[in-house]
Amino acid sequence: MKRSDRLVGLTNFFVNNPQKLVQLSYFTERYNASKSSISEDLDIINEMLKYEGIGSLERFPGAAGGAKYIPNFTNENSIQFIQSLCEKLEDPSRILPGGYLYMSDLLGDPSIVRQIGKVFVSAFFKKEIDAVVTVETKGIPLAYAVADYLNVPVVVIRRNMRVTEGSSVSINYVSGRSQRIQTMVLPKRNLQEGMNVCIIDDFMKAGGTVTGMISLLEEFKATVVGIGVFAEAEDNNNERMIEQYTSLIKVSNLQNKDINVKYGSILQK
Repeated sequence: MKRSDRLVGLTNFFVNNPQKLVQLSYFTERYNASKSSISEDLDIINEMLKYEGIGSLERFPGAAGGAKYIPNFTNENSIQFIQSLCEKLEDPSRILPGGYLYMSDLLGDPSIVRQIGKVFVSAFFKKEIDAVVTVETKGIPLAYAVADYLNVPVVVIRRNMRVTEGSSVSINYVSGRSQRIQTMVLPKRNLQEGMNVCIIDDFMKAGGTVTGMISLLEEFKATVVGIGVFAEAEDNNNERMIEQYTSLIKVSNLQNKDINVKYGSILQK
């Protein structure tokens, strides 16, 4: 096999298997090449990944060592993407009754969702994450996009208990803005105790939903190592119920039909 052919195959493998440690012997057998040749190939791929601003290959020495792809996307690409989101969301026709923002078309676009996943992964790639947690329903595609790059499972918290999911843990919490008591449910089989988790949500006002998720995860002895929010409502009249989180965009003036959309906290990290 030519080196050019081998480079294509190796790159395809790593990009489709992020965060997966693979021994060099796997590639030597697959491509019928020596370890020194594969090692040189990995050096070339690593340089190109860095050049393109999409991550790097991490190498591990020793008999049990190998290499794995660490996704990490450049800040410049993130800025351009978030700017395009701001322009799309500044359309006054997106404001819905009750001060909500219509975003379903964006969250239904696979290319946009993948890009959102890339931006969040760049913020969390140094953290040890065992699972991505979200609450139904609009945060689900975002959670899967992030989990895909981290190569971890997605755990979906439900609003109602389902018989088909077996024994569950449920809590009541107070939503931040409406001050209504609501319920969250998480089946016991969906999340192992003691895991490090990252919370992903689509929209946050005061943070009541995220606070409820944190309380529910405490029942599983889970450690929340990161919180990512696609959009947050910037309202001086509402105090945040959480302090440590990462948002892509901030939205204000939803009630006045003079919507303002700007960068969130993610570019400050």
